[in-house]
Amino acid sequence: MTTGDAEGADRRPGGRRPGRSGTKEAILAAAREQFADKGYTGATFRGIAAQAGVDPALVRHFYGTKDQLFAATLALPGEALGRLQQAFEGGTEELGERFARAYLGLWEDPETLPALKAIVRTALTTDQTADLMRDFLQERILGELASRLGDDQPRLRAVLAATHLVGAAVARHVIGVEPLASLDFENLVSLLAPNLQSYLTGDLPEHARLS
Repeated sequence: MTTGDAEGADRRPGGRRPGRSGTKEAILAAAREQFADKGYTGATFRGIAAQAGVDPALVRHFYGTKDQLFAATLALPGEALGRLQQAFEGGTEELGERFARAYLGLWEDPETLPALKAIVRTALTTDQTADLMRDFLQERILGELASRLGDDQPRLRAVLAATHLVGAAVARHVIGVEPLASLDFENLVSLLAPNLQSYLTGDLPEHARLS
């Protein structure tokens, strides 16, 4: 191949794909940070575009509406979902501890923390974003967890355990309630695990059972 041929190959459309992909990922990363820092209402296309170093029109080109962009930020890395799924595998004897360690571990991870904070903060501002958070919990966490719990009120048990963990995570990482916010991670897991295990496999009060 001659030098002219090589230069022509570099100018073909295929050579621009990595740049376009990188731009899209930069927008998504900026959106996660903006939503986490400012909430759904405070984050704007203009602010997200400025942080990503692109024109606001390019944000709309890749993601459409603000709702669609926010929905994209809810997609946690596949490795993160894999950590939760691994926690649900195996026997139920220590499921409470495995669930606590996996879920709260995502909040301790700087790569997944911004997305989780964005989910919670924006869910507190509008009904639409609350719907997005509910859908995420139902599809990604509750359904998988309930499928491991047998026939004795599995959905109720999963909801009780998940909301207990969500509450602890919000208090620790979003609101900053002390001493929970400063508590050592291992101590936090050991404190929460017994209650979670009770929700998941313990006896439920008769009056609390769903018909």
